[in-house]
Amino acid sequence: MNYTLVRSKRKTVAIQIKGNKLTVRAPLKMPQSKIDEFVNSRRDWIEKHMPSSEPPRPFSKEELESLLKAAEEYFPKRIEHYARIVGVEYNKVSFKFQSTRWGSCSGKGNLNFNALLMLLPPEVIDSVIVHELCHLLEMNHSKRFYSHVLLAYPDYYTHHSRLKTLGRELIMRLEETKTSKKHLFDA
Repeated sequence: MNYTLVRSKRKTVAIQIKGNKLTVRAPLKMPQSKIDEFVNSRRDWIEKHMPSSEPPRPFSKEELESLLKAAEEYFPKRIEHYARIVGVEYNKVSFKFQSTRWGSCSGKGNLNFNALLMLLPPEVIDSVIVHELCHLLEMNHSKRFYSHVLLAYPDYYTHHSRLKTLGRELIMRLEETKTSKKHLFDA
């Protein structure tokens, strides 16, 4: 298994995956054989989290349009449902294709969601909706904010943690789409 080795004064070995690059960080004096043994013992985890070496398939214009339409139909009912539970009112709801965010909430009460969420399980979508609605109560990520989230959606951590792994490939496809079909995103 190919990886970049970074040695430092650290005491333990760590594995980092960024994009399709594997980096192993190890103590200065650790023998190479021990590092290789560590990496091989984590092979299943690495293969699970490492993206495919093939470039992701870009989204077609039709797929993107379909996702926007589906989001516009699906989200309002779910947002309204959880807004009642959280006890908040919101302003506008909009959908975009973003590479860095799944959702956001403005100080004016506007909610923004990544339309790619439509490709994820409903419980993961709900976790993002609840997260953003709770920002209408707390515009931070404090313990108090998460107490609101958990009160409204007790399984939040279970489902929200899936967002990172399930969403990685979608974000990579979106990036490939932006690279190969820049005209789709020009306003």
